Amino acid sequence: DFLFFWGAVFLVTTTLVALLKKENKELIPAKEETKGITDTYKLLFSIIKMPAVLTFCLLILTSKVGFSAADAVTGLKLVEEGVPKEHLALLAVPMVPLQIILPLVISKYTAGPQPLNTFYKAMPFRLLLGLEFAFLVWWAPKVKHEGEFPLYYYAVVVLSYALHQITLYSMYVAIMAFNAKVSDPLIGGTYMTLLNTVSNLGGNWPSTVALWLVDPLTVKECVGAQGHTCGTAAAAEV
Repeated sequence: DFLFFWGAVFLVTTTLVALLKKENKELIPAKEETKGITDTYKLLFSIIKMPAVLTFCLLILTSKVGFSAADAVTGLKLVEEGVPKEHLALLAVPMVPLQIILPLVISKYTAGPQPLNTFYKAMPFRLLLGLEFAFLVWWAPKVKHEGEFPLYYYAVVVLSYALHQITLYSMYVAIMAFNAKVSDPLIGGTYMTLLNTVSNLGGNWPSTVALWLVDPLTVKECVGAQGHTCGTAAAAEV
């Protein structure tokens, strides 16, 4: 119901924008580097071939490998350990004001000549929080009592997620600031879109690989079936 409602709102609002919003017909003289789709893609390939851009793309495509498993799998593992999904969803509510305030605060530190410094400083803390998340998953069955979790466990989870949001947004805002800083103003939109797309891809492919590797790397033990590993889904089913 939640997704259906907001899907309907999204469709209605975007349709209204398409029908009611009129383009500014005043011709603003500006230098246009691209004429159409073909020119745009030619330009993108010429940008990608630049040595500095190649190095930066390599950096942002691999920089999130270290914490991809913690980011992608922690919530699923907590649910697997018995933490109710609705409780985890409620824990996201206190994060909303934090997510609004953080970019405003962090932007003060990324507005200088070297915005990526914030990115580098946040990375070790985010890696350490990966260990913290692993501890939370390990700790869950220890504190579970009669199917319930104590209030202090949820408090630790909220605090951990809040610290994680700080490191996440520090890196996110820093990358966005850097992309804005290095993009050529004449083709700013094209340049920014390219760098942001690579940045998003750098966050998505490690998470996908991490989720795919969960089962093969999970050690399972069959109770009452000596000598069987239960390593695969088929073996566990048997």
